[in-house]
Amino acid sequence: MNVLIVGSGGREHALAYSVAKSDKVDKIYCAPGNAGIAELAELVPIDSMEFEKLADFAQEKEIGLTIIGMDAPLVGGIVDVFEKRGLRVFGPRKNAAILEGSKVFSKNLMKKYQIPTAAYENFDSAEAALAYLETSNYPIVLKADGLALGKGALICNTKEEAKDGIKTLMLDKQFGSAGDKIVIEEFLIGREVSVLCYCDGTTILPMTSAQDHKRAKDNDEGLNTGGMGTFSPSPFYTKEVDAFCRKYIYQPSMDAMKAEGRDFVGIMFVGLILTKEGPKVLEYNARFGDPETQVVLPRMKNDIITVMEACIDGTLDKIDLQFEENACVCVVLASEGYPLEYEKGKVITGFENFKNKDGYYVFHAGTKKTEEGIVTNGGRVLGVTAKGSDLKQARKNAYAATEWISFENKYMRHDIGKAIDEAVDGITSN
Repeated sequence: MNVLIVGSGGREHALAYSVAKSDKVDKIYCAPGNAGIAELAELVPIDSMEFEKLADFAQEKEIGLTIIGMDAPLVGGIVDVFEKRGLRVFGPRKNAAILEGSKVFSKNLMKKYQIPTAAYENFDSAEAALAYLETSNYPIVLKADGLALGKGALICNTKEEAKDGIKTLMLDKQFGSAGDKIVIEEFLIGREVSVLCYCDGTTILPMTSAQDHKRAKDNDEGLNTGGMGTFSPSPFYTKEVDAFCRKYIYQPSMDAMKAEGRDFVGIMFVGLILTKEGPKVLEYNARFGDPETQVVLPRMKNDIITVMEACIDGTLDKIDLQFEENACVCVVLASEGYPLEYEKGKVITGFENFKNKDGYYVFHAGTKKTEEGIVTNGGRVLGVTAKGSDLKQARKNAYAATEWISFENKYMRHDIGKAIDEAVDGITSN
């Protein structure tokens, strides 16, 4: 079949890599894609939010499956547009993608169906939110209701920081309409873990665990980003934690959406925090994570097309999801200054070093092909990824591979997985 991938980041490159391994696939297209994806797919100059044009293209090229990588098209209803045309598409419909599209909706859903999460209050006016701060305990967390490129959560240690945060989100509109409403919730302490789950509306199959590093600088300092690196699996996500989450979080989340008439088909990304009281949900996403996908999919043994078709067809209960008994680490190479101001157009060299090296990957994010060669075209430029027999070896391999790539103003964190590396001598978790 012909496959269309919608998106342009490192997640979509990792998806394209997995799709290309399937015997079911004849040709891959990607809209709009990037320089790395161009090695696996034909790039299509259509923006991810141009739903009708994308559907026209899918019909013209007889696309057998379209995979939506990004959040905004899903929340905007691209799946509904494709389904009305009779096109097969992987991702939740608009009424289900609201699970990510509205923090207010997801928090209310968890409260209604008793899914473990932080205590919270919702606000649609800055005045009411500011008044609430007078009786709050600190630190607290402010979250923009809508999509904010993974940067809409603010941890506030003091009342003054919280006031500034409300101003940023609701009055200054740093994230546009995403801040029209906000959630103020209790600050939870614990290890954060991400689990991506395949869903067919009834059955939910969790993948292997991963752990992201959101802050821009070493030691979790600096501003929030879309993610500076990740590793899989998390040694803190034990079999006991997995059993609890399957019983009290994953299946109840799927059942809650069905009960609300919002059958969820696609990827349910569950952001967890492992507290002393047990695992709780920090957030949901309605698609593959970035950069979690870059460390999860290389470890998956199954044909990704077979699994996605099972989700669409409602036969996910027939799938035996399997992952390699190893570890994987991704280190993001960014442009100096990200997530604020940064320069583009810097020539990147060293890609040839990844040729024919099993277990090493360089997933493109913010790149573009020009007459000068492949150049930087975003804040997060590349995801240098490597496998290893355990986390320690995978981390060593990934950081060695970061030295193979060069570009002006190259920046990365040097502590991706470091705390785990020092605490754990191997990986024995799920």
